[in-house]
Amino acid sequence: MGAIPVFWRPVGLLVVSESGGEQYFTSQPSSTENRRVISVWLAGREVDVETGSGVFSPEHIDQGTQVLMKEAGDLPASGMFLDVGCGWGPLALAMALASPEATVWAVDINERSRDLTAANAARLGLANVIVAAPEDVPSDLRFDAIWTNPPIRVGKAALHEILTTWLTRLSPEGEATLVVAKHLGAPSLLTWLRDRFGNERVVERIAQSRGFHVISLGNSR
Repeated sequence: MGAIPVFWRPVGLLVVSESGGEQYFTSQPSSTENRRVISVWLAGREVDVETGSGVFSPEHIDQGTQVLMKEAGDLPASGMFLDVGCGWGPLALAMALASPEATVWAVDINERSRDLTAANAARLGLANVIVAAPEDVPSDLRFDAIWTNPPIRVGKAALHEILTTWLTRLSPEGEATLVVAKHLGAPSLLTWLRDRFGNERVVERIAQSRGFHVISLGNSR
């Protein structure tokens, strides 16, 4: 398959393969949804969640997300949190379960992902989760914690734009944690993050596990 063309617009990201097949970062999946309930571990407990086709990793929590949740530092007890590219919601739900006094924004351009995350938050009684499209997040909002398993396959230029958009919205004392597979360019992304944010943040690889690198952007104090 050739390269995947990327179209970046203020309202989101639309990615279509040359063969016409849609990706999980398509804004409006046209495939049959096929919802189902699975059991997963989040924040130290087993919970039932709903997933479906047309979203990222619908059968289970993917390894990268598992590594991030294991290796990320403790979350603040309260504040504004953000999950960039929430999928069906594992990171947002884990954050909300771990810090019930926090407000967790779950953001994705995929409307099916947003529907599933909202349904799972309601299923688990997590009133502190707000699900939104990227353009619906207030522009003046700043986040005390950002967790993301970013969509590497959208391409380098689009990925850098996504990360710049959200990482510049960390609060002064906030911390972002990203997970990226080594074979998908984790070392080069770490270099870019240091070049882009190193004057403002401490950017470091804090863990390596199962072929994934966990990268942190913390405050510089």
